[in-house]
Amino acid sequence: MGRGRVQLKRIENKINRQVTFSKRRSGLLKKAHEISVLCDAEVALIVFSTRGKLYEYATESSMEKILERYERYSYAEKALVSTDPESQGSWCHEYSKLKAKVEAIQKSQRHLMGEQLESLNQKELQQLERQLESSLKHIRSRKGQLMHDSISELQRKEKSLQEQNNALEKELVERQKVLTQQAHWERAQPISSSQPSFFLSTDSLPSLNIGNYQGAGAEEVEAVAQHQVPMGLPPWMLHHLNGKM
Repeated sequence: MGRGRVQLKRIENKINRQVTFSKRRSGLLKKAHEISVLCDAEVALIVFSTRGKLYEYATESSMEKILERYERYSYAEKALVSTDPESQGSWCHEYSKLKAKVEAIQKSQRHLMGEQLESLNQKELQQLERQLESSLKHIRSRKGQLMHDSISELQRKEKSLQEQNNALEKELVERQKVLTQQAHWERAQPISSSQPSFFLSTDSLPSLNIGNYQGAGAEEVEAVAQHQVPMGLPPWMLHHLNGKM
């Protein structure tokens, strides 16, 4: 004999109610795990007992991520449901206004390009002509400003290059002066300055007219010789001259 269908209503017996809660809770958690594994679904289960105790189950994506996804989904659903007829009518009216505005702008653009002018009268054509002349004036003004800025920039670069060229030219002149002075100094030096030269020219030696002092005493002749002989002669030459005198 099979088990009869249990009537769904609140169990009045507190003990029986607690036992049934424990059994059904375990079965519910088991079913949630089975459906998440078998169907690869994200499942979040939250159960509070009558005493306020929490029992929960969530798949590997964690409870927080599932709740965030639920909030985003429920918010989108509420926004879609909350569109009442009045708001829909307002949106339709706004769409019509924007569409008409876009069509007017496109039509004006075609007129500026010289297209579809058949529908314009003489006054509208004159107004379009004045608009084109004003636009052309602004375009030429902007073009002139750009050309002026470009010329100013080129002049600035030219000035900078000229200053650099002058500096390089000045430096080159200074180097040439240094090289010229160095060449003149090298030519003025003797051929070999490492060894002392003992050969003296006759022009550099003073003439000792000893014959004029033949009647003078030896002391006077020696004094005259010492006065006229330069101090730069070596000692042996001075001794030789003194011996002759």
